[in-house]
Amino acid sequence: MLPKINPTTTQAWLLLRRHFDEEMNRCHIKNLFDNDAERFNKFSLNFGDILFDYSKNIITAKTMQLLLQLAADCRVPEAIESMFRGDLINETEGRAVLHTALRNFSGNPVYSAGQDVMPEVKRVQEQMKSFCHNVHSGIWKGYTGKKIKYIVNIGIGGSDLGPKMVTEALKPYWVEGMQVYFVSNVDGTDITETLKKVTPDETIFLVASKTFTTQETMTNAHTAREWFLKAAQDERHIAGHFVALSTNEKEVSKFGINPQNMFVFWDWVGGRYSLWSAIGLSIALTIGYDNFEQLLKGAYAVDEYFKAESADKNIPVIMALTGLWYTNFFGAQTEAILPYDQYMHRFAAYFQQGNMESNGKHVDRQGSEINYSTGPVIWGEPGTNGQHAFYQLIHQGTVLIPCDFIAPAISHNPIGDHHVKLLSNFFAQTEALMNGKTEKEVRAELAEAGKTPEEIKKILPFKVFKGDRPTNSFLVKQITPYTLGSLIAFYEHKIFVQGIIWNIFSFDQWGVELGKQLAGKILPELNDDAVVTSHDSSTNGLINAFKQMRVAGAKG
Repeated sequence: MLPKINPTTTQAWLLLRRHFDEEMNRCHIKNLFDNDAERFNKFSLNFGDILFDYSKNIITAKTMQLLLQLAADCRVPEAIESMFRGDLINETEGRAVLHTALRNFSGNPVYSAGQDVMPEVKRVQEQMKSFCHNVHSGIWKGYTGKKIKYIVNIGIGGSDLGPKMVTEALKPYWVEGMQVYFVSNVDGTDITETLKKVTPDETIFLVASKTFTTQETMTNAHTAREWFLKAAQDERHIAGHFVALSTNEKEVSKFGINPQNMFVFWDWVGGRYSLWSAIGLSIALTIGYDNFEQLLKGAYAVDEYFKAESADKNIPVIMALTGLWYTNFFGAQTEAILPYDQYMHRFAAYFQQGNMESNGKHVDRQGSEINYSTGPVIWGEPGTNGQHAFYQLIHQGTVLIPCDFIAPAISHNPIGDHHVKLLSNFFAQTEALMNGKTEKEVRAELAEAGKTPEEIKKILPFKVFKGDRPTNSFLVKQITPYTLGSLIAFYEHKIFVQGIIWNIFSFDQWGVELGKQLAGKILPELNDDAVVTSHDSSTNGLINAFKQMRVAGAKG
């Protein structure tokens, strides 16, 4: 079981509070660089083709020593061992957390409830590999004999966000002739607009639902089934065009899918960690199974490093500790993830779920109310798009927003001077956020531009930047399946470490379940035009107004 330690009661937390109040609250990052020519070398790490620079943080060697002590006081190393050992660390659901087994290439067994899970993991991976080969080679054909051209993944949450992010990030690796689409929203517009882009006899639908009862997913799946049958005219053809990523063989068969085309995963795979499992079939079909395996291997390399590397040289641990430093001592409430790579435009959205669903908790592992901040709000957009949208707030707003910058040194599209211009912005933004612009610098700049003293006095306050906006930078040689797998694993393990220190259960999501339960109660009330009085006045008013609008719309 995981340790249950309130971090605020540790010696390290008390020392960090004093360190913040007496030293770091008035510290300037720029001065830290001025005072130490070796700062970059001391506060940066390499992992294969990835350079992680955390030198532009409001930290000193003492800060890191105290943060590392906090990790030790909260028994982070013991928790890491517990997760990889297959202990039931998802205690509220009585489950192990073994998504790392899905990318285990060690040849060693991984146990859950006394059973080695690896033979079954390898069996499903071989099933995925064979299926991809059959589709890509044309052995698997549509009902008219045409080769499969389109993949439509129908899922929601982890069954959608992860595969969508990865396939977009790895678009240069797409198998020629394949096109993938993702449907998640129960809003009929999502499935309708997707079906306009595909043809029934060239499409495989992947229905991703562990229970095969997820409301949004199954609503979309049945709509796709009806659409398909209008063209195919024979339910026997469903078996050649629908595949299940599920464990409910009864419901899968009832839908018309051949159980042989059911790809299973297990209750020790959390939804937001499921892209490594059969849920990743859309990824494998899109980029090819060999590239999917490289994705797994990139993550596996980080798993091994995370387990073995000392905390002071461990990238996920340092990511976790610096993030916690701002959340709990500087009062930061958000973090921005800013990839300078258009293909990675869904990376921040993916880790909105990964982080906020994991660590958005207000009760600790003892079941007690927490009196300190836990998970921050995660957000972000790619590259220079964000600079022309929200960077103003990051630079000159009243709240501190730590940022992660991610960029590839080598572009997949080396057109003209696009990439050097992109990278010039990548480097400049972290420097500008750190340095800011002082009143003296602004005054000199305006004077050089020929402004009068009166003009300078008037405009001066608006052009001052305080700086001291902390950033991490990931410089990646190139975004490949392997390096992307490593980046994803870095963030997964960061989230895990923070959850351990915050003394929360990171692998359940009861808040998600509440909305589902309430929607299930309301749905039957929407099936007629009767006035609803069973809720609060606002909800009653909204439901009844909806019914009136629906009736008026039906009458034309």
